[in-house]
Amino acid sequence: MKFLLVGLGNPGADYVRTRHNIGFMALDAMAKESGVSFKADRLGDVARAKHRGRQLVLLKPSTFMNLSGKAVRYWLDAEKLSVDRMLVITDDLNLPFGTLRLRGKGTDGGHNGLKDIQGVLGTSAYPRLRFGVGAEFGPGGQVDHVLGSFSSSEEKAMDERLDKVAGLMRSFAFIGLERTMSAFNNT
Repeated sequence: MKFLLVGLGNPGADYVRTRHNIGFMALDAMAKESGVSFKADRLGDVARAKHRGRQLVLLKPSTFMNLSGKAVRYWLDAEKLSVDRMLVITDDLNLPFGTLRLRGKGTDGGHNGLKDIQGVLGTSAYPRLRFGVGAEFGPGGQVDHVLGSFSSSEEKAMDERLDKVAGLMRSFAFIGLERTMSAFNNT
């Protein structure tokens, strides 16, 4: 069995450790744990890992956050996968820092990356993991918050949180969405 794990973020050094790039950070953690590395490929950086007989295709789209759908569609087609065999990892302002929320479908919640994926795929019924980045900003400060760096206390917690996300991704591929939701949601 094969699965596509998509981490949303923005390419380039300016965005590396920003809240909006938590999807890229999660896939980097997974790749490091799996002993694989990313290579530039069509519409993104791709790594291939294995877990308990499952093939995991890790994708960091190079199309920038707001155009993620193009890369997702290409890789679903290239790997001959249906949307239920894909997991999208993204940031979420509406959740406290580090909170994980896995769902099998849902709205874009105002997230432009999810909005583009939904538009390109023509459905909102695909698994997604939202990683809480909090909403500690004043009026008009949303863009600066998501494109800003994590606080020192958030950075200290990041390794543990990213390990948890890597475990969630492996669980999704091995035991499926429903059981993984029960095991990991709001942890």
